[in-house]
This record gives sequence, structure tokens and C-alpha cells, in this order.
Amino acid sequence: MAVSVSFRTYLLEQMGQIRPVTSRPMFGGLCFFADGRAFALADDGVLYFKVDDSNRPDFIAAGMGPFLPFGDPGKPMGYYELPEDVLEDPELLAIWMAKAIAVAARAKTKPRSNPKRK
Repeated sequence: MAVSVSFRTYLLEQMGQIRPVTSRPMFGGLCFFADGRAFALADDGVLYFKVDDSNRPDFIAAGMGPFLPFGDPGKPMGYYELPEDVLEDPELLAIWMAKAIAVAARAKTKPRSNPKRK
């Protein structure tokens, strides 16, 4: 579950052509952020974008599958593998990134419990 420095650099360069992107380590892989939103993950040399019902059909049509961090097909995460040709085409990448960032913007976050509540 590691991401090489060269792969990280490549991903930041490719996505950075489109808009500012940052990354940080997460569970042995990397999480990528744009506008403060987590929209992509990288693990074992594979890049995954955040999905919901609005963009999942694009990934399925391209033959891509979900991120399965524990190998259990019954418990996929809300990220799908990005087709390699998309990563290498700035025009396509801009479209797919915009959709993934929009999904991240719509994602509901869990309400934090108030530890001081009585």
C-alpha cells in the first residue's frame, strides 16, 4: 500500500496542470485535495477519483472498478480507478477532476459529537 515518490510527483504534475492540488499520506497511500476537499486517492501505483451516482457511470463505462482497500467487493469505498488515458490528457483530466471535486463538495460529513454535551 505504498506510493512511490516518483508516482506522487507525476500525479501532482498532471493534476497540477489543471488546478492547484496538494497531497498528504493516508493509511500507506496518498489523499489528494483541491479547494480543501479530498477528491482522489492513490495506492499501489493506482489513482482513484471520488464518485457518486453523478459520475460513477463514467468509470463503469470505461471498465474501471472501485477502490477495495480490504479486498472485500461488498465494501467498496466511494472511489473508482481513473483510466490511464484520462490522466495523460489534460482536457479529459480537467473534466473528470471537476466532477470528482464536485462529488467531494456534495459529500455529507458526519456531524461531530460535542464532548461537552451533558
